[in-house]
Amino acid sequence: MPVPTVPPAATSPAVLDASEATALFHRLYHASVDHCLHVALQTVRNHAHAEEVVQEAYADVWQSLGRFDPARGSGLAWVLTIVHRRAVDRVRATVAQERRDSGHEQREHGTAHDSTAEDAVRAVEGLRDGARMRTALAALAPDQRRAVELAYLGGLSHREVAVRTGVPLGTAKTRIRQGLRALRVRMGEPADPAPA
Repeated sequence: MPVPTVPPAATSPAVLDASEATALFHRLYHASVDHCLHVALQTVRNHAHAEEVVQEAYADVWQSLGRFDPARGSGLAWVLTIVHRRAVDRVRATVAQERRDSGHEQREHGTAHDSTAEDAVRAVEGLRDGARMRTALAALAPDQRRAVELAYLGGLSHREVAVRTGVPLGTAKTRIRQGLRALRVRMGEPADPAPA
């Protein structure tokens, strides 16, 4: 598809009256709108955003029409430069907004975690007798005791327990689950309490 040319203005736009400026703007618009949309779409990769970029660019063109100098380049090149700058600004703003949203999401909801620490707290919640709890913990298999202690006393997640003990994640989860079940039994509670 050949690149359209923008008809040159008879005089500098700075000295055009309102009707001449309007006519020049219309010629610029009709000669460049398809190319402008193509450039914007190539940059922002979103049709709705590209259309907004082109609309904003043409508002800039209209406001700065008096500064256009045909001696410095074609009207098409001038308009496409404005569109490209607007499109790059849109991409930067979108990326910045996504970063802000991501940071806000992390601050609001914290990092994803599993329920290891909460399960451990519920398992021994209500135990006021520290000696009784220590006796129940001591009766666990060593690998289960270590996993439960890391989860309960250390407040670590399943993944952190796995890393700390050097076992696969599934193994760490199993040790914690079996250790909590054994603790409940030793404390006189059902092995698998009804969900709250």
